[in-house]
Amino acid sequence: MNPQQQPQAPYAPYAPQYQAYTDQPGYPPPAGGYAPAPGYPPPGTGSPYPPAAPGYAQPPQMYAPNQPYGGGYQPVVVQPGMPGHPPPVMGQPIPGGWMPIPQGIPNCPPGLEYLTAIDQLLVHQKVELLEAFTGFETANKYTIKNTLGQKVYWAMEDTGCCNRMCCGAARAFDMKILDTFQNEVLHFNRPLRCSSCWFPCCLQTMEVTAPPGNVIGYVEQDWSILTPQFSIKDQNGDTVLKISGPFCTFSICGDVEFEVLSTNGAQVGKISKQWSGLGRELFTDADHFGINFPMDLDVRVKATLLGALFLIDYMFFEKSGNKEQDRPGMF
Repeated sequence: MNPQQQPQAPYAPYAPQYQAYTDQPGYPPPAGGYAPAPGYPPPGTGSPYPPAAPGYAQPPQMYAPNQPYGGGYQPVVVQPGMPGHPPPVMGQPIPGGWMPIPQGIPNCPPGLEYLTAIDQLLVHQKVELLEAFTGFETANKYTIKNTLGQKVYWAMEDTGCCNRMCCGAARAFDMKILDTFQNEVLHFNRPLRCSSCWFPCCLQTMEVTAPPGNVIGYVEQDWSILTPQFSIKDQNGDTVLKISGPFCTFSICGDVEFEVLSTNGAQVGKISKQWSGLGRELFTDADHFGINFPMDLDVRVKATLLGALFLIDYMFFEKSGNKEQDRPGMF
């Protein structure tokens, strides 16, 4: 040994409480473990992918995450008015006067999130100049808005020319309901059937699907001679609401109201054909409608009520050749 070199003392052993880490160099880990690396979400929360590079914004969420629905009537309960559930969070405003999309609504068909935050809809039919001046029947188009005037949906009739000209207001039709991104979120189908009270075995019906191909409800006409009667049914065919109309559906400077009733007869809403002015009423069939329902009503039932509005429009307020065809009761 070199006499100028001092002997080195042996390394001190680890403390007993850190014996489990003797195979790792450095200091013992802090209590509770190490914090996650900056920019990554904690384990089990968020996306497993790293965040986007600086300068790239994350795309906004359009609809609630796709969750299983159908195969059983499971009500959407995350709505205002439901005990113990906060109101839905509204998304970013959409240009063009569209209603923001509510976020985080579980068990909801894509595109029906709008219906969780409203208890009233306004339906305005577009005036078709060709139809107004010539009587040539054109496919109906509608704008559906909320009470703030924000657009919620577009509605477009899908029928053939011969069907419209030969069958008039009694025609079969498919109605497509589109959102601001032109996605078809609702589909109404009305088959061709007799519309007279003398044929109780062949009454009017409408099937409601959302998304298209997935049945969420039905509108069925009940046999009646004096007043229009309808049943709102769920996807299993069970009646959840009733609709009762007036004896005379001819609007003379006033609204025509169809009451929405619960199964025990209590009124819970209404469908109104609103007076839209003398000129519009006389020379066109471009009608204005309003529909009210409880805020906490399941969105599938709300969507089915919207389908009932279109069926009522065609049965009682759609003109053939710009001619009124209203009559007392269901005759």
